[in-house]
Amino acid sequence: MVKETKLYDLLGVSTTADENDLKKGYKKAALKYHPDKPTGDTEKFKEISEAFDILSNPDKRKLYDAYGLEAARRGGVMPEPPSGEDGAANGYGAGGFPGFGGAGGPGGAGGPFMFSSRSGGGQPSFTFSTNGGGGGYTPFSSNDAFNIFQNFSSSGGFEGEDDIFSMLGGGGGGRGRNPFGGMNSARSTVSPDRKHEPLSIDLAVSLEDLAKGVSKKMKVKRRNVGKMEEKILTVDIKPGWKAGTKVTFPKSGEVFADGSSQDVIFVIKEKPSSTFTRIDNDLEITLELSLKEALTGFSKIVETIDGKRIKVENKRPISPGHVIRYPGRGMPISKAPGGHGDLLIKIKVSFPSELNEAQRKAIEENF
Repeated sequence: MVKETKLYDLLGVSTTADENDLKKGYKKAALKYHPDKPTGDTEKFKEISEAFDILSNPDKRKLYDAYGLEAARRGGVMPEPPSGEDGAANGYGAGGFPGFGGAGGPGGAGGPFMFSSRSGGGQPSFTFSTNGGGGGYTPFSSNDAFNIFQNFSSSGGFEGEDDIFSMLGGGGGGRGRNPFGGMNSARSTVSPDRKHEPLSIDLAVSLEDLAKGVSKKMKVKRRNVGKMEEKILTVDIKPGWKAGTKVTFPKSGEVFADGSSQDVIFVIKEKPSSTFTRIDNDLEITLELSLKEALTGFSKIVETIDGKRIKVENKRPISPGHVIRYPGRGMPISKAPGGHGDLLIKIKVSFPSELNEAQRKAIEENF
């Protein structure tokens, strides 16, 4: 029989709950009371996280079941055995609780609390005092709560529950992303310079804008230690940039409880063009001709990516798929200022679907 049930009640589980029951209980309660949720409650979230921290640790859970919350939090020193009895023979290991060898917790021998007095009937009763010696107990903090949440998320505990993790207008590009960043220890201390996985956002840009260069102001939403805020980031797109070019804004993403920040990376994507196809630094355009034009010649006006008009002429027969190259009329070369790729004009011939008898005869007589 357990001494108290408060921690089990916080997770909504029974005192016989196994590991899976504890995880399910924590998942449900943590998502309900997470500070970013409408139903959020910071203190409740902290209590729930501490409950999971204790009950999911077999040694802490034994202490809690036997002696209550303070014992689980602090560990402790050996209570005095009943008068005239040998402590070790009664199961009191040196510096610990019955059944728990060693110091049993952060306090250790001479720790932050002591036991005193015995009740009638020979069984020891315990009185906690927080005025003990140089123990190592540190009160459970909000940072500890967030770190436990991080660990649980990193281990896949919130699979399929990424709705509360959405941030910066896109949730980080996929399901299962950990919104707080991974942690190796539920009670670890993290430097503000710690690197989190950056948030990657696709930025679609037209070929025309990639050719001339443009600045785009991007409004993003980020979480700053549990509070949502908006931020404007200006992406300066240089002439000639290609798909896959990345623009990084250091520490412009989520601000975590430990003071560290997430980078934001915009990844350039090319919007499909109805006129041009980009081939590295060259631009290809399709020029459709009738059969007559392909055989007898043509004169056409073609507009380049920068809006200039050029005349394309041919007075000889030309084959489908033939390419006419205009050097220096393609995309700017970002790594070679002043340089440009070529404009490639690819010929497409539109053949008639039917021929009348006169047309057929004319072709037969002349070819």
